Amino acid sequence: MRKHSRQRAVVTRETTVRNWISCAAFAALAAASAAPACAQQAPLDGALTIVVGYPPGGSSDRIARLVADRLKDRLGVTVVVENKTGAGGRIAAQGLHALAARQNVLMLANPAVMVVAPLVYAEPGYDARRDFQPVSLVSRYKFALAVAANSPIRDVAGLRQWLRDNPRQFSVGVPATGSLPHFFALMLGRQIGQEPEVVGYRGSAPLISELIGGVLPQAVDTLDTLLPQHRAGKIRILATSGDARDPLLADVPTFREAGVDLAADGWNAFFASSAMAPAKAARLGEDIAAVMREPAMQQAVRESYLEPVTADAAATGRELDAYRAQWEPAVKASGFTATQ
Repeated sequence: MRKHSRQRAVVTRETTVRNWISCAAFAALAAASAAPACAQQAPLDGALTIVVGYPPGGSSDRIARLVADRLKDRLGVTVVVENKTGAGGRIAAQGLHALAARQNVLMLANPAVMVVAPLVYAEPGYDARRDFQPVSLVSRYKFALAVAANSPIRDVAGLRQWLRDNPRQFSVGVPATGSLPHFFALMLGRQIGQEPEVVGYRGSAPLISELIGGVLPQAVDTLDTLLPQHRAGKIRILATSGDARDPLLADVPTFREAGVDLAADGWNAFFASSAMAPAKAARLGEDIAAVMREPAMQQAVRESYLEPVTADAAATGRELDAYRAQWEPAVKASGFTATQ
């Protein structure tokens, strides 16, 4: 068996999704955009900038641009998306507070930036609790466990049996060391009673390539990344991490249905600097939530294999607190630390 590719540095929103959204969804959004702007007075004086810590084309960038397109009509102001990539999204977070002192800026971020990085980096370059305020949660995504299509493992019960027969071969690939799938794999190992060897890759593409090729026996990644390969018959998803089965994958059980007491997800949410007036942040949260309620927007998000969410600033804050309560113990218990 070839040696696994490894990487030990980056906490990132590691996944990429299929680089398309259906023409029908875009057409529907374009039609919605042609509607008259909301008559409410905009909460902004000047343009709005949305900062994304990941490259163009990924799910975070796509959602940011979909929201930006609708906000410009709703608010009647220019809305610009800027990709400030690097350090797994931390570059964007580090610069947000300084930017907000002189302009209207929001950041679209995920738990890798807001929850995990402050725990595994000695100096992430920001204080996630002090420097930011929640604005609006816009999407959720699930995790999944997968094997190659030709693997003898057909389901989670089969995995348990395989591990009993091969007790020191629980090797699980993840798209990056220190990522959310990394810690989900550790939580999975605790639940099934066997600690995995977590193999970190330089992104989802090489991870999936080695899984398909049989180099890697198991992999954990986000469902939106794995689902296209599952549908193409190249890999087999054994279970997903939601509380209920995903409607796009109704024949695959959740981990709990498969006898593993484990449920978790990730999300994308807008944040503002703590320097922004709370009333302005709250109003922007209401506007983004209104945009996310539009049927065309929800369809566009689903086309990316994500779950659309409608949440204002207060609801987003509660979601963030609950997420920290679930994930911080697991991250701390792992003893994992990352380098810059």
